[in-house]
Amino acid sequence: MDATAGRRSLLRNILIRTIFCFVALIVIVEFAYVVRIKGRECGSGGFCFSPENPKISSVVVGAHQAAIGEASFDMWTSKQWRKSVDYFSSLFQDLIFEGYLSPDSKSLCIEMSTGEDVFALREIGVVDAIGISKKAFPPLVVSGQAYRQPFDNNTFDFEFSSNGGLDRSARPANFAAEIGRTLKPGGFVVVHTVAAKDAYSFNSFLELFNCCRFIRSRDIDNLDSSVPSIREIVLKKDIEILAHEESSPDRNSFKKCSVPGYKQEIIKNAEPLIEEEPLKPWITLKRNIKNIKYISSMVDVSFKQRYVYVDVGARSYGSSIGSWFKKQYPKQNKTFEIYAIEADKAFHEEYRLKKGVTLLPYAAWLRNETLFFEITRDPGRKVQERGRGMGRIQPVQSSASYAADVDKIQGIDFANWLKSTVSERDFVVMKMDVEGTEFHLIPRLIETGAICLIDEIFLECHYNRWQRCCPGQRSSKFQKTYAQCLDLFSSLRKSGVLVHQWW
Repeated sequence: MDATAGRRSLLRNILIRTIFCFVALIVIVEFAYVVRIKGRECGSGGFCFSPENPKISSVVVGAHQAAIGEASFDMWTSKQWRKSVDYFSSLFQDLIFEGYLSPDSKSLCIEMSTGEDVFALREIGVVDAIGISKKAFPPLVVSGQAYRQPFDNNTFDFEFSSNGGLDRSARPANFAAEIGRTLKPGGFVVVHTVAAKDAYSFNSFLELFNCCRFIRSRDIDNLDSSVPSIREIVLKKDIEILAHEESSPDRNSFKKCSVPGYKQEIIKNAEPLIEEEPLKPWITLKRNIKNIKYISSMVDVSFKQRYVYVDVGARSYGSSIGSWFKKQYPKQNKTFEIYAIEADKAFHEEYRLKKGVTLLPYAAWLRNETLFFEITRDPGRKVQERGRGMGRIQPVQSSASYAADVDKIQGIDFANWLKSTVSERDFVVMKMDVEGTEFHLIPRLIETGAICLIDEIFLECHYNRWQRCCPGQRSSKFQKTYAQCLDLFSSLRKSGVLVHQWW
């Protein structure tokens, strides 16, 4: 009897221990699941089990409900959250299959404020993942700026930017440079963008990531149905970048512009040059402005480091900066730095009162030297209309048949100034009205390679045009012919610069 009771007691103890071990095993497995997905402990909530959804446990977020707040808890348990996580999980699994991501990749997700992409990475087994956004969202996202990451050099194996982060950035060059700094050599970066869909913006995108080699791009469905498709671009870091600044090339070296196919295509689609000399140029050329096809109306100019407008021979603020560029030029919501180059002292005081415009009170010239600057006036007018004075750089001629005011001014090496001010990663628009000096400046820009830095030029070419006052007579002010102007325009377009005939 005692032996039978002893055996029953032993069996009962074994059964109890077996059940206890089984329950303990479930707790351990669930704890490991929570840590794998969340990267955090289960917390004071005790036993964390997820009976409803094996992918996302209500307990996973429930354990942190007190810490994250009611609003975040509601969001994490919403259908939209799950939809976002599933979307990113599918994308990341494709990247794992292609070899750009692995479970061992130390990963960074950039500017997804609520961390669905980070959660998706952890859920598919990429445990060492974190996000960065302006506002922290614990435990998935830490606080920081995309253009100034709070991480050491060469930290991550994989970086991911979605949600239009790069598209919206006011500092795309710094955004890309920080990815290049914190990404390990051999690591991959994947960017989702709604831009970079034409050849011009795509090449501008690649120029931003000078640390990396292009791997592939594809159009994919977007999570946001208002924008049906986005472009996914994969890059690989091939060189180590430890600082944002590039090594500066010799700016005085000769450089011939290369004209890639996408630039040739833009020029091909531009308005045709007016081949036949107009009999009434003051009417024809002015009307032609309506036919101009701006580069920013043909392509996306996103992903440039800076946006710069240079007005050479600016005259008064209202002459072209205020009346045309500010109001009419299609800027695609970009903020431009504006430089006004004007030698006539009569306009200098006006620019001191204008914000957002940098005045260079010099004459654009071939060298840095002192010049005589001649302001020609109509001798029939006692009072010159403001903004209509015209300045020419030339030796003073006492026998001139027109009245002239002569100033001694400083000329600057314009090509050298341009090369020291902008780079090929900037978007540069220029208007040039220099009273005949264009026949000196343009060849100099081409010779030095500075012309490569300009994306679009609005050029007024001065020649011995027919006079409005005297039918059948040409102006004696300029000696060049209309044919020579056409040659100048053609040489610019052959150099890969979109030039328009300006009036």
